[in-house]
Amino acid sequence: MMPSLLDEVQLTCLKDGLANHHRFVLVAHTSPDGDAVGSTLGLADYLKGLGKQVNIVLPNAFPEFLDWIPGASDILIFEQETERATRLILEADVICCLDLNDLSRVEDSMQSVINEAGAECWLFDHHLQPKDFCTLTVSFPKLSSTCEVIFRVIYELGGFPDLTYEAAQALYAGMCTDTGGFTFNSTRPEIFFIISCLLEKGIDKDKIYRLIYNNNSLDRIRLQGYVLHEKLQYFDQYRSTLFTISREEQKAFNFQKGDSEGLVNIPLSIKGVRMSCQMREDEEQDRILISLRSVDDFPCNKVAEMFFNGGGHLNAAGGRLYCTLEEAVDIYHKAMAHFKPLLLGEK
Repeated sequence: MMPSLLDEVQLTCLKDGLANHHRFVLVAHTSPDGDAVGSTLGLADYLKGLGKQVNIVLPNAFPEFLDWIPGASDILIFEQETERATRLILEADVICCLDLNDLSRVEDSMQSVINEAGAECWLFDHHLQPKDFCTLTVSFPKLSSTCEVIFRVIYELGGFPDLTYEAAQALYAGMCTDTGGFTFNSTRPEIFFIISCLLEKGIDKDKIYRLIYNNNSLDRIRLQGYVLHEKLQYFDQYRSTLFTISREEQKAFNFQKGDSEGLVNIPLSIKGVRMSCQMREDEEQDRILISLRSVDDFPCNKVAEMFFNGGGHLNAAGGRLYCTLEEAVDIYHKAMAHFKPLLLGEK
């Protein structure tokens, strides 16, 4: 059994809301990842089982390697179907915000529509320092993923017996991607209890892993080889690594959304490395997207907060800079110098 996650106020609010509302819209952050897609699909499936009208609206497209998740084809992309998505948000009784701690993470145009809506807002998340913008906040930063949050909410509401095979696949996929295949932020016993519960629903966890991590295009494999051979920089004095990917390089390798997913984790396999950084020029906006990963107790989220306008978790964080790639690299050098004692394991 798992310890209770929700307090009495949260549980009562959820039960009352589910009893009294019918139209739900589920939203998540821009550049949706596996946890954003999995948690919205898992919660949507549960709500539909209660007879609710449910729509998922994401700000922009998610990576192709998540297309296989049941229900993914029904997700509305705000930037592609703005008129319909706007209407659904404005007509909603409840807007559920998943896998984000600040409404600004859905980008300006979609944020303004949500702000205009008269619906209740419910937050389900696992990021640090959630902003106070929802009538109900279910936020637990110590949990592995928003998918874990959603599973435990459904479980405590008594919904597990009716949880479908499709929802189980979506929730497992999100937990898997947000923990790097359960290689970080996944040491609590509750996680493996949840996995055992999802296995009871008939999921094939090995197949899901293959669909997520071993389902690459030839271009993606060649991009990875190029980055690791030509672009990876190793800083022995900081026990850290860095690689950059420019727009020109993305074009050369027919870059698709998600093609750089997981690349930042690979340098952590180098003996002694404590932090890995990926910098990629956004192909859609004039900015640099930063991904940071670390091992053990090194707080890459603090690096993201102090230097890259971002944040995240202890071992997985990100941010963005509005400057050139060269200027972003200079900032990373300053960050490594600032955190040198911690990178070297000094107290």
